[in-house]
Amino acid sequence: MDGLSRRNRKVAIACAGTFAFMVGAAYAAVPLYDLFCRVTGFGGTTQVAEQESEVVINRMITVRFDGNVSGKLSWDFKPAERSVTLKMGETAQLPYIAVNNGANRTVGTSTFNVTPVSAGAYFNKLDCFCFTEQPLEPGETVEMPVVFFVDPEMDKDPELKHVKEITLSYTFFPVEQPEQPVAARTVTSVTETNL
Repeated sequence: MDGLSRRNRKVAIACAGTFAFMVGAAYAAVPLYDLFCRVTGFGGTTQVAEQESEVVINRMITVRFDGNVSGKLSWDFKPAERSVTLKMGETAQLPYIAVNNGANRTVGTSTFNVTPVSAGAYFNKLDCFCFTEQPLEPGETVEMPVVFFVDPEMDKDPELKHVKEITLSYTFFPVEQPEQPVAARTVTSVTETNL
C-alpha cells in the first residue's frame, strides 16, 4: 500500500507539473506567435524598420492600399491614393484619411496585413498608425500617414521573383473601453490622494 501511494503521489506531481507547463505555454503562445510573425512576415505581418533602406535597386514594385471599417464604427476610412509605384528600397509616405460620420466621439484601432502574405517579410514600416487608439470627434477628419519601403532582398526570393504588386490593407475596429489619457490618470490620482 505504501508503494502504491508513492506512485500515486508521483503521478499527481507529474500531472500538476504538466498542467503548470501547459498554462505557462498558453500565456507565452500569443507573444511568441507575434514575435514569430514579425520576424518571418508570416500571415502578411509587416516588419518594423528604424531607418530607411541603404540600398535602392531598379526593380519596380506597385503597392496598392486598402482601407476597411468594421460595421460597428461609423467612420469612412480610405487611402489618399489607391496605389504607388516605387523602386525596391525607396521610402514612400502615404496618408490614410478617416472621418467620423457619427454623432458621438468614437475611438478606433486598426489591424493590417500584406498580400501576398510571403511579401510581409519584406514590407518595412518606418511609421504607422496601426494598433494605436485613434479618437475622432463627430465630423472630425484626420490624416494618418504610413511610411514604408519594400526591402530589396525581396528581389532574391525565388517565390516572389515575379510579384509586381503588394497590397497593404488596414481595417479599423471600435475600441470598447479606450485607454484613459495620461493627463486624466494624473488628475484622478491627485484627486484621490487629496480625498
